[in-house]
Amino acid sequence: MSDQDLIFLLALQNMPKIGDITAKKLIAHCGSAEAVLKEKKQLLLRIDGIGTSMLQEVYNKRHLIAAEQELRFIRDHNVLPLYFMDSNYPEKLKHCIDGPILLFQSGTVDLKRKRLISIVGTRMITSSGVAFCERLIEQLAVFKPVIISGFAYGTDITAQKAAMKHNLQTVGCLAHGLNQVYPKVHKRYVAEIEKYGGFLTEFWSTSNPERENFLKRNRIIAGISEATIVIESADRGGSLVTADIANSYNRDVFAVPGRTTDAQSSGCNDLIKYQKAHLLSNPMDVPYILNWELENEKKPAIQKQLFVELEADEKIIYNFLKSKEQQLLDSIALECNMPIFKVAGVLLNMELKGVVRPLPGKLFEAI
Repeated sequence: MSDQDLIFLLALQNMPKIGDITAKKLIAHCGSAEAVLKEKKQLLLRIDGIGTSMLQEVYNKRHLIAAEQELRFIRDHNVLPLYFMDSNYPEKLKHCIDGPILLFQSGTVDLKRKRLISIVGTRMITSSGVAFCERLIEQLAVFKPVIISGFAYGTDITAQKAAMKHNLQTVGCLAHGLNQVYPKVHKRYVAEIEKYGGFLTEFWSTSNPERENFLKRNRIIAGISEATIVIESADRGGSLVTADIANSYNRDVFAVPGRTTDAQSSGCNDLIKYQKAHLLSNPMDVPYILNWELENEKKPAIQKQLFVELEADEKIIYNFLKSKEQQLLDSIALECNMPIFKVAGVLLNMELKGVVRPLPGKLFEAI
């Protein structure tokens, strides 16, 4: 990405009245962030949902000035910007309508073709919560997942330290810019985490760890992963928000149950009670429900008819899944230009023919 392209993207991201959903709509309409900022006002007003107050932001030069300053920080500190339309942007986050148009990365993060799980929970984790979290990661280590968390006290740092202990990649999603560390006491873990993975944030170097930033950050933790695991939580807290967001993204959620008298388990118990999460009592529940297989384990032979005849719509969907791998039903319908009800029926026929299979999280893949 050129510096010029990045400046226009940064300027668009910096506009408080234009969120990520609207920014994506403007980019899709105009073709690029630069084109958005150079488009005529009357043409932008024709876009559904775009009003005069938003356009005052688009034509305000202060955003370009701020973008140039942030670009200097990015280049001076070897920060890697990730644009939502680029191949290095986290794949699962691309399918989240409110995913950031830009992310900023430090360290050696590599999420391509990886199993990604988020582990969250209370900052006041108990000794039994620590023990379960460490046992969970120890037993999942054979599947080589990437452990995503928020680098906070308690559950987050427990999960990330356990990941590094077992030579797993771990990524901390931050609620502030990459120029600072919060909490400050975790500064001693930064270099090691960047060695085993790194950090992601949507926030600029001018952003401090404000309360609303943590809530906003939670959608990245939920959206980047195929599943979110809540170790312990009271009846309120950021981890429950993350679990709700993961459910809204059609991702799997797991919760570790506890005694009804334990305050730090009430949130997890409620998630299970209201069927918002799978009950997680054994670490092997995770690979079982997510349909993980060991890399060196022979996959069971799938009996397929030779030269299966596919209908025209089936061929379109099959070719799309072959090129894109695992996809949501909505994405298949959108990319193949078919109504959802029709795609659902076609997929069922293809499943019976043995050429596609359903996966957890409402995903499908070609066989």
